[in-house]
Amino acid sequence: MTHTDAAAALSVWVALESPTSHPAGVNGMMDLVAQEVAGLPISVERIAGRDGLGDMVALRAGLDNGQPSVALMSHLDTVHPVGTSAKELPVRIEGDRLYGPGVYDMKGGAWLALQAFKDVAKAGTAKRPMVFLFTPDEEIGSPTSRGLIEEIGRGSAAVLVTEPARLGGKIVTARKGVGRFDVRLEGRPAHAGSRHADGRSAIREAAHQILAIEGMTDYTRGITTSVALIGGGTAANVIPQHAWFSVDCRVTTLADGVMMENRILSLKAHDPDVTIRVTGGMNRPPYEKSTAVAALFEVARGVAAGIGLDLQDCPMTGGGSDGNFTAALGVPTLDGLGIDGDGAHTLQEHALISSIAPRRALIKGLLETV
Repeated sequence: MTHTDAAAALSVWVALESPTSHPAGVNGMMDLVAQEVAGLPISVERIAGRDGLGDMVALRAGLDNGQPSVALMSHLDTVHPVGTSAKELPVRIEGDRLYGPGVYDMKGGAWLALQAFKDVAKAGTAKRPMVFLFTPDEEIGSPTSRGLIEEIGRGSAAVLVTEPARLGGKIVTARKGVGRFDVRLEGRPAHAGSRHADGRSAIREAAHQILAIEGMTDYTRGITTSVALIGGGTAANVIPQHAWFSVDCRVTTLADGVMMENRILSLKAHDPDVTIRVTGGMNRPPYEKSTAVAALFEVARGVAAGIGLDLQDCPMTGGGSDGNFTAALGVPTLDGLGIDGDGAHTLQEHALISSIAPRRALIKGLLETV
């Protein structure tokens, strides 16, 4: 397949907008996957979506020899709202760059990995069973797909995740754990002019709590906390009865995840007349570069060398992925095997067309080697 043909085929996937909250678009992507493998020696299992989210598709091929499988994992949900490609981020090619919503994170990786999966299935060159799971909800923490991700992971010798490459083609062998928390505060309303002293401000309490939470960031330990969503109040002349905010927490170790979850869930109100309720917890466990992950990376380096690539990995990255779930189970996991490019979640999101062929060859080699 030429660069031009690959870019044209991938453009079809990118043009079908599929934000997580738009199950029709996500299911349209699942339809495209099923169409790609029709008539090939690949079985298709489609799992109906739930909780207002899209379906999942699991493809299976390769040897049915009772061995643990080699698993590929891709999400087909994106973050840009429907209509982005009609306005701010049209699907287009400029030189080596293919622009469009979700092309880098991660339709490019999903598409090229599917081509590799098809190549190996048709050639019958897999050493063990192969499974390829496409999910609808990674961008919101994989609430409906985590169970199946972990189930497939437990039955696998290795998991290959097609999130985008980093820093010029580097792959990912470690990710921080991710926590999400919701803090709700209830004070006592009062007229801000005539009864000010009777009020207990939920927003004032939120300010105390936000400063305390942001102060938990410890760069030397790789712990970060941030409050990025906030709301509250009733009217401009009322002491605010209600306030809320969200907390994002990132950690590098399982122990720090437990520690931070306990710290945030046990927040106490500064003002005894304001009540505070904290929900949530660690959503993705840390994905650490274990000896098993390091050994799998060396296998990948060998495969890459055979196709003329000097494969490198990058330091632990702050973003989570579905690889966090399988790595935390002790399953050797490689991530960042997808397309190269830049601008994930932005209006400059693009993939490098020249990276498609070598990344596809890398995944094909891994499916045949692991």
